Amino acid sequence: MRDNRSKTEIEEAIRASMKMTDVPAPELNNELKAALYEQEAVLRKQPVTHAFSLWYMPMILNLITFSLLAVLALTTIKNVYLSYFAAGVCFYVGVAGILITIIGVKRTNLKEDITIRIEKRGILA
Repeated sequence: MRDNRSKTEIEEAIRASMKMTDVPAPELNNELKAALYEQEAVLRKQPVTHAFSLWYMPMILNLITFSLLAVLALTTIKNVYLSYFAAGVCFYVGVAGILITIIGVKRTNLKEDITIRIEKRGILA
């Protein structure tokens, strides 16, 4: 019984709110328009940029370079032990490059220091 009464009260409140025809005052409307125009002017003055961080680029280039050198060492050196040793050194240097990059990101603000910012044309440009 109580559940039905609360439902009808909610329905009546919803119907009453749908019948409201309040219109905002013209002053409020003009203030909102002025604030919107000011915000648009501020956005037009600021250049819209797209940031592209290059913090991972040296790590990837190092890994690719030493992986290719390891493959080259394995295919061209005739002595098996020497070729495995050279490939191991290349693998070690590649992993060291990854660790140095991770430490650099953790200890310094490397992501912000190595960032390319490109102006892009947006809606307001």
